[in-house]
Amino acid sequence: MSILCCVPVLECVYCLGCSHWLWKKCMYSAGHESESWGLATPDEFEPIPRLCRFILAVYEEDLHNPMWAPPGGYGLDPHHVILKKDYDQTQGRVTPYMIYLDHDSEAVVLAIRGLNLAKESDYAVLLDNKLGQTKFDGGYVHNGLLKAAVWVFEEEVEVLNRLLEENPSYSLTFVGHSLGAGVVSLLVLFVVQNRGRLGNIERKRIRCFAIAPPRCMSLHLAVTYADVINSVVLQDDFLPRTTTALEDVFKSIICLPCLLCLTCVKDTFTFEEKKLKDTRRLYAPGRLYHIVVRKPLRLGRYPPVVRTAVPVDGRFDQLVLSCNATADHAIIWIQRESQRALDVSSSTSISLLQLLGDLDL
Repeated sequence: MSILCCVPVLECVYCLGCSHWLWKKCMYSAGHESESWGLATPDEFEPIPRLCRFILAVYEEDLHNPMWAPPGGYGLDPHHVILKKDYDQTQGRVTPYMIYLDHDSEAVVLAIRGLNLAKESDYAVLLDNKLGQTKFDGGYVHNGLLKAAVWVFEEEVEVLNRLLEENPSYSLTFVGHSLGAGVVSLLVLFVVQNRGRLGNIERKRIRCFAIAPPRCMSLHLAVTYADVINSVVLQDDFLPRTTTALEDVFKSIICLPCLLCLTCVKDTFTFEEKKLKDTRRLYAPGRLYHIVVRKPLRLGRYPPVVRTAVPVDGRFDQLVLSCNATADHAIIWIQRESQRALDVSSSTSISLLQLLGDLDL
């Protein structure tokens, strides 16, 4: 009888705990994550809108007769596309990609597109991972994404080496979106560890831009490679914040209340210090760029602000309950907002220089 009397009390405690957790989630704003970060300069942010266009170009079947070009086009010369591989050629090991010789920016660019919701092979890459399964360079990485990265490297190392030999002053740039962002992030780790196979290219000539990346490497690696890897996140994007293992999400999709219950309990009783001490835990890679376009409890979009840092904590650890969580993951929106951010930042810099010039006079 005494046990039965405790049941309503436990139910009330559970409901209050879940309500408190849900209230915190609803009131949590993605803009608060980066409010203490510094502002990105136009020079360091300049490549991102252009590289987003390159990723969009991978979706085209014929770049000489594009069907889905954004306003202003893709910003590339189709005659300088060295190769372009689709799913048939990648054998489902990785999403389609292309290698482009960018003479305007003096770079050899390898661009990998994002996840295709209709391809089981893409899900297989994402689901091929368990906590602490794969070690790399003193840390932990996502197993499936690393295997995809190594496959791309072995397939294209001769082509990349030839292009770098023919253009010795060019940089080697990797860019990807979503699933492709995770692949290029780990591909860069592998390239840095195997620079001898690319003519001993200097580390400072290797760059990576991961657009809306998944969590793919441990904190130690994310900070160590921050000089090479740059991650770009648009406001409320869900993927860099996804803390629950993807396989658990798919298994629990038939019982969403069960998933929310487990997530609530996990978030409530897992302290930040414990998360940081777990060296197996994966994070968004490298230096982070956060594009903020909305303010809490206000309608509409505001002039975008780009903040950047290499934080140890607060690396997009909390999932944001937002109606824009999936829209902010779309490469087309990231390209538009990053271009807006660059235009705003550049015009502000020009106005400031003119003001300083007037003061000197």
